[in-house]
This record gives sequence, structure tokens and C-alpha cells, in this order.
Amino acid sequence: MEETMVDHSETPAPGIRDLGAVPHSLNSSCFCISVDRDELAREFQTSAETHTALSAMGDEHANMFAALPVFVARQHLDRMAEIVRAAEAVISSRAYRDLVLENAPAIAQFEPRARGVFMSFDFHLSSDEPKLIEINTNAGGALLNLSLARAQRACCEAVEPMMPGAAALDALEHRFMDMFLAEWHLERGELPLRRIAIVDEQPEGQYLYPEFLLFQQLFVRNGIDAVIADPSALSMSDGMLRHERGPVDLVYNRLTDFMLERPAHHAIRKAYLEGSVVLTPHPRAHVLYANKRNLAVLSDHARLSALGIPDDVSTTLVAGVPSTETVKASKADSLWSRRRKLFFKPASGFGSRAAYRGDKLTRRVWEEILAGDYVAQELVAPGERMIGAPESPTPLKFDVRNYVYGGEVQFVTARLYQGQTTNARTPGGGFAPVFTTSEKDSTGGLSDILEHAILPCDKATASCGVPAAERT
Repeated sequence: MEETMVDHSETPAPGIRDLGAVPHSLNSSCFCISVDRDELAREFQTSAETHTALSAMGDEHANMFAALPVFVARQHLDRMAEIVRAAEAVISSRAYRDLVLENAPAIAQFEPRARGVFMSFDFHLSSDEPKLIEINTNAGGALLNLSLARAQRACCEAVEPMMPGAAALDALEHRFMDMFLAEWHLERGELPLRRIAIVDEQPEGQYLYPEFLLFQQLFVRNGIDAVIADPSALSMSDGMLRHERGPVDLVYNRLTDFMLERPAHHAIRKAYLEGSVVLTPHPRAHVLYANKRNLAVLSDHARLSALGIPDDVSTTLVAGVPSTETVKASKADSLWSRRRKLFFKPASGFGSRAAYRGDKLTRRVWEEILAGDYVAQELVAPGERMIGAPESPTPLKFDVRNYVYGGEVQFVTARLYQGQTTNARTPGGGFAPVFTTSEKDSTGGLSDILEHAILPCDKATASCGVPAAERT
């Protein structure tokens, strides 16, 4: 998203000290509804298949999409991308891989050529420096957020330049498709990709099932048959992974059994280890990227130096990754005494399950943490976005998700929520578009946007005090 600016030599408006201060002001003061709900519905009605995705969104999806955007400074987005590249440089190193794979499950020792689609690098932005709080290997929401981006509207002239163009969004969809094709070509060269299975446990009951339908249609539009399947619908036969529709060439893996240990997943496991199917993302990617214990390495300058990581890369990571340590019984007293400044996460967990703020811990939960496999991370508060009416706003927290492939950021979105961790239960919360400033611009002209943004929204037009007749 981009923002119109004026000559860089102009003095910033009073009260605006730097570029990072303006998004904070907008997140506090802009109550302009940018999501066109009718357009969002039309986005899902472009075909029978995507209309099915809309129909799949029941009452439980009422809080999937937030009404308001989140504003993030360009300098912060650039810094996040720099941290992502630094993390990728470490994770690609042989010394790091030897370290984290040493005690990993046997399946993680198998090294496919595929990289893993839709990595997510999730950041908190409450401080001057974006902080990478975790990495995930099967992050959902990318296509849903693309639909959300297409349904944005400019509530006033000052915000209009920040809106995404249709061509850029179409290009992003093609980039997502190219990512799957790249995974296939890494493993199979120029052989044709005929069928993809989108796999999860009881997929119709998953919260992000509507996105599975969107992916199915994306693959079909690109000439590839696609099925949405529970693992029980797949079997090994004649050296191939099969669905009732026929052989499966590639599995888009949305399972949270990251090591494929459950009996129901053994057909996929066998096909993967035998090289009979391309699996993305895969167990090795989870061990290398998403195990929370890895953050203890990425946040420790001494350990990075011992691995031979260049000093500039180590400096970037230590500044950008909150200090993290493994929870051990030998450190119990120290961790308990410091708990109010820590966040505790299961090392191989996902979706914020069984994660706890230290200042909320009871002794019972603390004993469970000590008996489990946890890390303790320096507590970094999330960003804050005000929603509701200007006269009585409600604060929501937000994190910023970077969808990444091969170490490069493809797409950025935000998640608004209340509570200790992200969730899909907060009224007014959910996925939110990220608006930012232009790559070429720095400070001038920001007062115009801020001036528009702090005006109370016209209830009829959901715009920043701009009558409908005057809106572009």
C-alpha cells in the first residue's frame, strides 16, 4: 500500500517527529472503515466454487475480517524484511542445521528439495524495533487476506494512494501459484503437475476451510486438478499416493501433526519418505524454522558467533528477536522470579495453544510448564489499534504477519484480537489489511493524512468526515 508524499526537504508537521510516529497516531485515531463488505461478498461470488467458500463462512466466521486497517511505517516493514533475510541466512547455514537437527526426529533428517510454502514470520510492533516473536511453517490466511485486500475502499482522498491496485493483487495471486509450481519443479523438474491434495484433519470442520476452497479453485484455474481431503481419504498403492480421483502428485500440507506421527498420516509419511509425493510444507522445514527452541539460537549473539554467522547478521537478529531460553528445571527459580517479563510457549506448539503470559501464571500451570517442553521469551507487547466510535474507542492488540517463501516476503497482513494471544473470537477483530507509506517517501505531507484520519467517521458513508458526494 502506498501513500502520497511531498518534497522530502519540507519540515514534518508539528507533533510528527518521525515516520514511525504517524502510523501509531493513525492506529489510535483513524476510525475509517476501509472494508467494503458488499465488495467482499462479491469477491467470493465470482464463481460457483468461491461462492461455496462464502457459504462455508457461518456464524463462527463473524470475526474473521476486521473492519479497520492497521497502519505500519515503511521503515518497520523494511526492517521486518531485513530480519527475515537474516534469519534465512542463519537457517540456511550448515552449522545451524547440524545443531538443530542433531536431536530431531528421524523424519526431519530426510532432506527434500522443496522449501515449504507459506512460512509466516510474525512480529510485534509496540517498540521502536519490530520484534520477531515466532515463525510458522503452515500459516493460513494468505488467500483470505488477498480477498480482503481486493475489498478495500478509500474512505477519503488522503488514504486513496495507500490502496492496493488490482494489477498488484492479481500479480500476488500469480506469485502464490508460482510458489507451488516452484516447489514442484524443485522436486520433479519439468514433469507435469496434474493433481494437488489440500490435506487437513476433517477439513470441512476447520476454521479456515473457506480458504481451502479458494486454493482448490486457484489450482483448478491453473489447469491442475485439486481435491480437499482428510488424510483417511489417501492411501499408498503401486508406489503412489492415491485419492479416489486418482494419483496425487503434491500435498499442500495443512496438518498440525508436523512429524506425521499419527497412524492416520502414515500413508502420507510413507509417500513422502519414498519420494512418491511432493509434500509442502514438510517436517524438516518445521524443525528448521518453526520449533520455538530455535529462537534461543537466533536471539543469542554468542551462539550465533560460535556457528560462524557474520557479525552483521547476528546483530540484526539479536536486535530483532526477543531473548528466548529453554525452560529447564535447573532454572525454575530464576524463571519464576522473572516470570512477569516473560512469555511461555510450547516448543513445538502452534496457534497460540497452551501459551501463557508470565504475569498470568498460576502455580498449577507453572508445574505443567516445567514438566513440558517450553521456551521462555522476553515479553514484547503487541501493537495497539483503536476501534469503534471516536468518542468511546476500544483498544485491540495486533501482530503483523509476513508470508515468506525462500527468505523473501511476499505479503503482509495483520491480526486484531483481545486476550493473551491471537484468536478468532474478538468482536471487531480478525485479519486486517496493512496500509503503509511509499518506499520512495519519508516524512513530508503526513499531516494531511493525519488531519483526515482524526476526523470522526460519517456513519452513513463510513468515511473520515467526507460526505459521499465529495468522495473520489
